[in-house]
Formats: sequence, C-alpha cells, structure tokens
Amino acid sequence: MRLLTLARVLLLLAPAARALADAPAELTVLNYHEVADEPDALSPAYAVSPTNFLRQMDWLRNHGYRFVSVDDVLASREGRPLPEKAVLVTFDDGYRSFERYAWPVLRMFHIPSVVSVVGSWLEAKGTIEYDGKPRPRDAIIGWDALREMVKTGLVEVGSHSWDLHRGVTGNPQGNQEPAATTRRWIDQETGYETEKVYRARVRADLERSSDLIRKRVGRAPRVIAWPYGRYNAVTRDVALALGMKVGLTLDDGANTRDTPLFALRRLLVERSMSLQDFSRELAARERDLSDQDRPQTIAHVDLDYVYDKDPAQQERNLGHLLDRLQKLGVNTVYLQAFSDADGNGSADAVYFPCRRLPMRADLFNRVAWQIRTRTQVRRLYAWMPVLAFELPKTDPAAGDVVQAIAGGDHPERPVVNMGYRRLSPFSARARQAVREIYEDLARAAPFEGVLFHDDLTLSDLEDASPPALAAYRSWGLPGSVEEIRRSDDLLGRWTIFKINALDDLALELAGVVREQQPAVKAARNLYARVALQPRAESWYGQSLDNSVARYDFTAIMAMPYMERAADPTAFFRDLVAAVERRGAMKRVVFELQAVDWASQNRPVPTEELAATIRSLYGMGVQHVAYYPDVLFREHPDARVLRPALDARPAVQQAR
Repeated sequence: MRLLTLARVLLLLAPAARALADAPAELTVLNYHEVADEPDALSPAYAVSPTNFLRQMDWLRNHGYRFVSVDDVLASREGRPLPEKAVLVTFDDGYRSFERYAWPVLRMFHIPSVVSVVGSWLEAKGTIEYDGKPRPRDAIIGWDALREMVKTGLVEVGSHSWDLHRGVTGNPQGNQEPAATTRRWIDQETGYETEKVYRARVRADLERSSDLIRKRVGRAPRVIAWPYGRYNAVTRDVALALGMKVGLTLDDGANTRDTPLFALRRLLVERSMSLQDFSRELAARERDLSDQDRPQTIAHVDLDYVYDKDPAQQERNLGHLLDRLQKLGVNTVYLQAFSDADGNGSADAVYFPCRRLPMRADLFNRVAWQIRTRTQVRRLYAWMPVLAFELPKTDPAAGDVVQAIAGGDHPERPVVNMGYRRLSPFSARARQAVREIYEDLARAAPFEGVLFHDDLTLSDLEDASPPALAAYRSWGLPGSVEEIRRSDDLLGRWTIFKINALDDLALELAGVVREQQPAVKAARNLYARVALQPRAESWYGQSLDNSVARYDFTAIMAMPYMERAADPTAFFRDLVAAVERRGAMKRVVFELQAVDWASQNRPVPTEELAATIRSLYGMGVQHVAYYPDVLFREHPDARVLRPALDARPAVQQAR
C-alpha cells in the first residue's frame, strides 16, 4: 500500500477521544501538510490551496481565535493559562510549498507555527523516497530557509523522525505498516525483530533526528509529530528523554488540561475541506465529540472462520470477509484474536505471536490490517477472553483455575453454569500470564479497542479456589463460599467486591494494551439478565452500573433466544428502559444474536434482525452489533441488513 494512502487510512481510523471531558477544551491544534494548488502537489488529498489557507487563517483571526506558540503551550502547564480559543498551527513533512505560500501568511498575521521535518529527506541529495517513489529533493524545504524563519521567532522546527516516516513489513504476508510502532517481520527463519532490537532502532532514529536539528538550526527539537500520528510507550519514552516534551498525534477530540503534552490531538486540514467544514470541525473539537456520539454498526467476526491450514485458501477466505464487510457497510468490527478450535469456550491458542499460548496462525495482524485499509470500517476491536484461557499443561499457572462449590439448593438463587474453564482472577500467577498475553497482543497489531469476552464473570458459586478464599478474608469476609452464601448481607458485600475485582483486572489489561496503543478503547460484554434483574448481579458477578461508569462501551448481549425470553418485544423494551434509566445510551451497544444456539443453531431470519434494529433505533438506541457473522452462509443477508443498519441515528458531527 502506498504510504500516504496509509496515512489517510490511519487518519480515518484514528482512535477517537474519550467521552466528554470534565475539563473544558483549551487548545486546538491544526495540522497542515502541503499548501499548494492541486496540480503542483505531491499529495493532492492533503494539499490545501494557498487561497484556502489564507482564508482559514483570516477566518480564525476574525472569529476570536488566538494563535499561540509552543512556549505558550508549555507555560500553560506551569500555571499560565492559554487565551480562550487558543490555536497552535503545525505543518508536517517540511514541504518547499510551506516557504512559498504558507510563510508569507504566517509572517503577515504574526502566527507562530511548528514545522516538523523528516531528517533523511532534508539531508538527501538529488532525490528522496516519497510515497514509494523517487521525488526531487527540492520539493522539500532547505535548512537555510528554516534557519531564517526560526530567527523571526515565529517558526519552531520539530522532529518528524529521521527515517520513520515510511512503512516496514509488519507480518509474514507482507503488509507495510508504520515504522515507528511496528515490530518488523524479518523472514521465516528470524521472525519478528526482538523488543530489544525494536527499542534500539527507535532510539537510534530519534537521537539522529534530534542531533541533526540541533546542528542545523541551533536548538534541539521540543516537539515531535509522530509519523502517521502513531506512538507508543517506547517512542514516547525515547522522545521525552531527548527533550521532546510535546508530541503531536492525529487523534480525534479536544485538548484539555488533562491531555498529555506528548499526545496532543490535531485536526488534519485536507484539500476537500470547505470553510464551512473547517468551522464545523473546529466546533466539534471544542465540544469533544467522541465515538460515543457517533452511532456504531458492528459486525462481531470469528477469525476461526477465516483460518485455514492452506495459506491460499486462507487468503481467499479473507477476501470473502472483506467483500462481505463492504456489502454490510458496518463501521466497526469486533475481531476474534484467540482460537477456540474445539469449541469448549476456552482459548487454547491465539492468532498472534505469544509467550504463554500456542499461535494457531499469525493471522490477526493480517486480517485486522486488511479490514482497516481495504474496507470502510473505521474502528476495529480485538475480541479477547480475560479468564477463559487453557494454558499449556507445563505452564505454572495452568492449574490456577476458578473452582465452584456445589449449589442450587436456594429457591431464589438459580444456579448459573458458566460452562467453561477459566483462570482464577485471584491467582497472581494466572494474572501475570494473562498480562503477558495482552502485552503480546498489543505489540502484534494496531487496533482501536479491546472487547473483553463474556468470560469476565463469576457466579455466586465461584470462586472457591485457595487464592480466592484468601482474597475474601482480606475483604473482611469469611473464607468460605458456603458461609458467605448463607447470609444475604454477606452475599451482597461479596458480590460488590467480586464485580470490582473483575473490572479492576479487565481495566488493568486495558492499561497494558495502552502502553503500546495509548488511545485504545475498552469495551466489555455483559449478560442481559444483569441489566434486567437486580439479583442477577450476584449470579454473574457483573453490574450494568459499574460497567457504564468504568468502560468506554458496554456491549449488552441483547439475545432473547439465549435468555429464553417469553416475549422478545418486551425483552428489548425492558432492556432499553434499563439503559435509559442510567442515562447510558451513548455508552451501550445492543448486541443481537444472528443464530439461535438453543434451537440447533437455527439462523435468526435476517428480516427479523433488521426489524429489531429499526425498532431499537426507534427507541433511541445508538449503537448496534450482531453475532455471529456466518461467513460462508452469507448470514445475515447483507442486502436485507444493510438498509436497517443505515437507518441509524444521524451523526452529530463526524470526520
């Protein structure tokens, strides 16, 4: 894939901001590339015409916006507030057109700016490699011009890396992915570069960039524009150690006082953006609209359907999936990253390189990348268990599993049989194993969110393992599940403790992933009965109130056949009412079932699914999903389902 096309895709799929921030928006950062007319542009999609650029700067000045510098931004974190409607203007790549067309405007209006340069481009002789093709070196600005601009105090030179503004091979199938955040695939014999080699590669590049800028303009960079907007803990830590306190992303949303300096969000200004579009996008940034404000239509996809021992057949299966997603028109995918080949509900392998589990195939990266770059899908979530892992028997944590007592003798407490093997969340060894699985996932592929599987649950007969009983005693409870269950008061306390312990573990894992992919969202599956029956919290160790407060999204399994609901219409109505009472509609996904597993895997008619989706939209539901997508049976029927999905509520404001 061409690299600037890659950048465009990454923008469209850029991780969105969190929900409406408690702190008000205090800074808008604009991102420009070329300022040139389309025929003269190296990358026309990113080229803002000189006339439009002038109009935009003039409009900002006439509508109360105040241009600020990097000094102002840094001072604001030391207690000196920014002016209202503060704007920082930034330029990436360092095109010659900046000197010819943007600089006269900035100089006349006295607008501070940041120009982030790719060191290898400026040092090149004759040609540079740009968009996979050789281009004349003189398409890029020269050091002499930059030095003169820096002397005025209006231009600050930032780093855009020495040579990380390109793709590297990210998987065995050959996809080109951002060099700064991708562990390179070397070859079949070597595999991926090690973490040590990756860190050294990033450090060497950014050190070279920093040293070069210091040598050429007399000052080391304080700003880095992350190549393709992507960064992780490694790139962040290296940049901070080199004095680059300000990092510029392409993330969505407002910059508040709580936004880290190394992750300032920017609005990318493109050629197609009219002045009306420009003003609307600025307003959206100031309101901090997020994914929760933008209706999601979600296909929940089993990677087990794509996998095949024959690589050629596997690629055909992937092509079939991509075609199907395009026909469905969904904007979000929950993609299985684990393998449950024997169908027992527990993951015994994964689809990415992993220290603690066998890799069935190195497939997750390939499929995720293809979905994100070859379809209209804008958000991809890695669907993963939290506890339901079958570790190899030789693993020290393999036997640290959830234990259940015998039960079912209480008439008001039905037994909920979870039906699959899970690691105990109270075992330190098991938690460490799961942490390492998630670390490996986060390094293996880029994605926008994690969906925690429905295994994030403990019934009121669980967990009776020794580490669990020790945890209960530390909570001031008896070290006996039987004794706890004999008292409604103790049962209630125990349930609240367990719910929070499970959520703490899941969000700890989300934090592990965010070390590599800082803007990742956390979503979790929730049983519908938990939302409908207060006592069900103790049966499942789940709470809708806790979930909507702590996760970015809660995907309620709105599956009347699975729940054996006597009246599906009433089931959906009551579920919607439960969410509405909590004011949580923007944070809840209603996930429908496309197969009735209780009736010999009978496909739920697509017409029924479509009617349900329309009905849910009519009741105010914003986000809908379905599971499973039965790939080779073309179920649900895209011709019937897509019109229903397309009837989703109007987007308040979207890119």
